[in-house]
Amino acid sequence: MARIDADTAPDTAANVVTGSLIANPAPLGLCGFALTTFVLSAANAGLFTGASVVIGLAIFYGGIAQLLAGMWEFKTGNTFGATAFTSYGAFWLSVAAILLLKLVPAEHPEAMGVFLLGWTIFTGLMLIASLKTNMGLIVLFALLFVTFILLTIADFGGGTKQLGGYLGLATAIVAWYNALAGLLAASPSGPRLPTGPVR
Repeated sequence: MARIDADTAPDTAANVVTGSLIANPAPLGLCGFALTTFVLSAANAGLFTGASVVIGLAIFYGGIAQLLAGMWEFKTGNTFGATAFTSYGAFWLSVAAILLLKLVPAEHPEAMGVFLLGWTIFTGLMLIASLKTNMGLIVLFALLFVTFILLTIADFGGGTKQLGGYLGLATAIVAWYNALAGLLAASPSGPRLPTGPVR
């Protein structure tokens, strides 16, 4: 994940690991995260009703696809990307289970608040770790961190989820930007998107 940087030499679409070619899994993980975040955030922002539509995405794209990207990041030796994608893949699978099985009683929204608080703490740790990557990822994790804070406060009764929803939409857009930067960097020629490497 930290390897998405259009300002540096491209991965030549793959990394050599133990004699085999491994493509950069980060764009896949970022796209899975972005689309799933976009749909649920649109619901949280009040742009449509029926947040349960995210369940399929949360299982297959945000969940399984991100988990696979995380496992491939382990293969490439990218600890940051492996930790991020595997963890957020598990997050989306957890969200799907909570929605599908109705695990949080309507009269106890603070239970979801505790769940989100844990993910806020984890995202804060990932934000700190991202400071060694590039500006694209730093902005992504900063937005996600604040989004989790707002959603956590809302579930503890401190406001509505609408602001968190709009910030989640911004987070999804930044994730797509980073994904596109990684896809373009994998090509030996053509345009690049800057991600602001941290020197």
